[in-house]
Amino acid sequence: MGLLMSFMGKSLPSTQMLSLVMGTLHSKFMEKEINCFDDFHIAILDMFNTINGALPGKHYDVPPPNKVQEIFVQWEAAKESERKKLFVDFMKASVTMSKFDDSVLMAGLVTPPAAMAAKRAGETLPQLKMIKVVPDVIFVPSATVLALISAKLSKKMFLGNVAS
Repeated sequence: MGLLMSFMGKSLPSTQMLSLVMGTLHSKFMEKEINCFDDFHIAILDMFNTINGALPGKHYDVPPPNKVQEIFVQWEAAKESERKKLFVDFMKASVTMSKFDDSVLMAGLVTPPAAMAAKRAGETLPQLKMIKVVPDVIFVPSATVLALISAKLSKKMFLGNVAS
């Protein structure tokens, strides 16, 4: 227990940790060959994929393509020595934590019982008799996934921030 307690409180300060992470990300980013915007965008997407895969439970949203396009124009015009600072500033400014949506949570909680009730009601109607063939194990998760997808897409379309 004493050994464990001796290590507590001895982590890197946040500025050093941020510098270490940004330096690592930049070196990974610079390993890729970037000749055009598509290469740059793929490198950014790959980096966010790496970040989201490495941090369990925390996911970060990728910046919209128009912001990536703006930074690419600046990055391409910058000197080699200024590119790292430009990249680090962009990452600090544009990396945002993904927020869990309440509508998705409600759809995930309400859909399974509603799907079972709809299936039971559908089994009594002559037009929907064939719904009995579909097992509950397949019907309920399928209905839940479809409800989650439609909740997420409809909210994004309603707010007008669909990434394209």
